[in-house]
Formats: sequence, structure tokens, C-alpha cells
Amino acid sequence: MKFCKAELADLGARASLAIAALMVMTASANAQQLPHSLRDALLGHKGPAEARRVAAPPVGRYVSESGGAFIFDQAAPQPLMKFDNSAEVWVLSAQPASRGDTIYRNDLGEPVLRVTKLGGIILFTDDAPMGAAAALSGRASSIQPPAIMSFSVFVQRVRIATARASRAAQRDIEFSTVEDVRPETSVLAADSATVVAEAFERMARKGDRSIIAKVFRVLLAEGRKPSAALKDGALTITYSPDQGLAGRPSSKRIIKVMNR
Repeated sequence: MKFCKAELADLGARASLAIAALMVMTASANAQQLPHSLRDALLGHKGPAEARRVAAPPVGRYVSESGGAFIFDQAAPQPLMKFDNSAEVWVLSAQPASRGDTIYRNDLGEPVLRVTKLGGIILFTDDAPMGAAAALSGRASSIQPPAIMSFSVFVQRVRIATARASRAAQRDIEFSTVEDVRPETSVLAADSATVVAEAFERMARKGDRSIIAKVFRVLLAEGRKPSAALKDGALTITYSPDQGLAGRPSSKRIIKVMNR
């Protein structure tokens, strides 16, 4: 089949229009697949589905950029946290923050963790008061203590706390209970002794032995409200079994009382 010059010109024009239309359609399709921001381009995110984070486990182990590691337990009745190099379990309270974040505070109201809306975690410590980023390293077992404890295990826990506190004070520190310990109260009573030992060791590391020198004995007393009081050489730690782990003061609260 032969075409005249006019027909050939017309076919060429139509072909050019078709190619141009195809290019526009291709560009439009590609535009829908382009990253929505420079962050997406750098991280390889191509859309909302790919940008979604994997939910953190209820109990996870995290490592901060400063090297410290800790367990964050959100499966317990109260949010709990424990550093790898410490026996103390911290009880945290959640508070809404700006940008949809959540701040977790200790019993002194100090920020300990900040969980961002996207799931990132920032750790606040004495060494990093402005915060240090922490990354999930894997799942962990719950740090929620058992509901009851046998008397023999209680005695063993108190003996360990006594040895730790005495070593920090560089002299014997006596531990005793005001009331008889029952199976349902023994867990919190033992944990109260543990946080006292943590407080003594922290002060010893900071060279505050003159403050430790004020204490000659530790009394573990059951009461309605957790507290710490120092009078006449006796450090009284009041624990409230009905409140779970939140029913005893933290080592930081104990140190604050001893510093008065």
C-alpha cells in the first residue's frame, strides 16, 4: 500500500501525539510510585504501607546509644523497667506528651523513657539527662515478680541486700521487719530491701559515704502508703502490698530522703 506525502505527514503527526500521550501516562504512573519525601527516598519507603513500623513486643530488651541495656515490660499491670546491670525494677507511670508521644516517669516524677508516636524510644538517665536514643534488640521475659514468695527465699533475699548495703557502707547494717512477713507480703518486703541496697551502692559509687554513715539499721514496715523516713539512725521503708511494686519507694526516693 502506498501513501501520498500528505497522508504520510498526517500519520507522522498522529504517531507523535500517541507517543506524547504514552509518555504523559507513564510519567503519571511513575509519579504515584515516587517517594513522598527525601526521608522516604533515603530510607527506601515507597508509600504508607511500606513505611509502617513493626510493633514492639510487649516485653522487649533495648540498647541505648550510650551502650546501656534495659528491659521495658508493658505487659505487666504497671509499666516496668530494669537495667541489665541492676537488680532494681522501676515502676513507671505513663503521661501523654506533645506530638502524640508518651513519657514514662518514676515515682519522683522524673522522665525515664519517652516513646514517640512512631515507636522510637528515648532513655533519660543521670548520665544522659537530655536523653539517648534506644533501639530494640529483641524480645525479653517479663520482669513482673511472682505473687508470693516462700519465707526461705525471703530470708535469702534480705541476706543478700544486707550484705550489699553493709559492703557499700563499709560496716554492718542491720535489716529487720516491723511486722511478721506473710507469703502475700514477702515479695514486696524483699524488694524493699533490694532497693535499699541499690540506694546504698549508688551513693557509695558517688562518694556519698557520709550520708550512708547516718544509717545504722533498716526497718521494713507494712503500711498504707509507700514511704521512706530516716530518724535516729533508723531508715524505715514502708511498703504497701496492695499497690504491687508501686507500693514501695524507689532507690532514688530513698536517696532523696537520706539527703535531707
